[in-house]
Amino acid sequence: MSTVKSDFLHELKARGFIHQSTDGAGLDRLARSERITGYIGFDCTAPSLHVGNLVSIMMLRKLQRAGHRPVVLIGGGTTKVGDPSGKDEARKLLSDAEIAANVAGIESVFRKFLSFGHGPGDAVMVNNSDWLGALNYIDFLRDYGRHFSVNRMLTYDSVKLRLEREQPLSFIEFNYMVLQAYDFVELWRRLGCRLQLGGSDQWGNIVSGIELGRRADGVELFGVTSPLLTTASGAKMGKTASGAVWLNPDMLSPYDYWQYWRNTEDGDVERFLKLFTELPLKEVGNLAKLKGAELNEAKKILATEATALVHGRDAADRAAETARATFEQGETTTSLPTVHVPRADLEKGLGVLSASVLVGFVQSTGEARRQIKGGGLKVNDVAVTDERRLLTVSDLTGDGVIKLSFGKKRHVLIRPT
Repeated sequence: MSTVKSDFLHELKARGFIHQSTDGAGLDRLARSERITGYIGFDCTAPSLHVGNLVSIMMLRKLQRAGHRPVVLIGGGTTKVGDPSGKDEARKLLSDAEIAANVAGIESVFRKFLSFGHGPGDAVMVNNSDWLGALNYIDFLRDYGRHFSVNRMLTYDSVKLRLEREQPLSFIEFNYMVLQAYDFVELWRRLGCRLQLGGSDQWGNIVSGIELGRRADGVELFGVTSPLLTTASGAKMGKTASGAVWLNPDMLSPYDYWQYWRNTEDGDVERFLKLFTELPLKEVGNLAKLKGAELNEAKKILATEATALVHGRDAADRAAETARATFEQGETTTSLPTVHVPRADLEKGLGVLSASVLVGFVQSTGEARRQIKGGGLKVNDVAVTDERRLLTVSDLTGDGVIKLSFGKKRHVLIRPT
């Protein structure tokens, strides 16, 4: 996709969203001549989406802001199968009740990025359980299974990598590619959807859908994938030592979300400003030129702008101010994330190792013990040197809290109840 003229593809290309495309020139012409309907599917494997899903969400946002219609496909049906793409082992199969709860948790995220309604450019949210759940399996295999070559399916990375690593690939997972391809055709029939977007690990699934559309309905469909993101040091996006970086505020506070972006590696600042904020590219370029300590200002802007998209401008500004007060003035602020513990626990003494696990700094007391040896754990800004140290009511500050710190940038207030 060397030269593009449509606003949509120009914006995606300029900001680094495009990894691969099918017939980019044809898609570019279509985007200039009519309103495109495009979709991305999101399976419901957890009660919240995470930072790793943000590139896809931002692509749908760009689609709508360029005047086209985005479709959010909730994978209530395909979640029952499990996408093998990029996985070394099968996902745990979820119950209908677990899937329904996860659907409710992730739907709210999209309303922060997209405008839903009944107008021609308004976003649409659909659930593939509406059609997959009603399929007659024998008829489906006869009508659509015949269009898929097992030989070809075995060449796709989602299948090939599992087999090369001698990891089991169940028959139900092998069906995932067929079902996702059918989703594309079904969305074409229901909504006139011509475009599927997704991460580069979905390339095989997207191409299969395009081919099925041509064979089953004689329609030309299109696909665009984004690069799978890792940080400059090679770490997977959306993962930290304490777990996933969730988008729902009840699973990760706006302050902790802000801190995640503030801790961006130097080599990622420009790329992340392009992908995860809507700052003009000229301003992004100017921020990327900052060096040394000045680059920290660019990281703060990245953190505030990225947090504003997910949690709103007020929450982002509060998180930025909390960080400024905590780090630049050394204050204990009540705006820090707070974990409530029974007062009785502090009266008898709460082990600092257990407290570190409780507030989510580490996954185990062994990991907390290693942090203490390295001087990385503090109580009320004083380094902990004894792993047997207990947090008690005598540690409560004048604000009635205990400030527990992990490294220089992660802080939680422990408040008795």
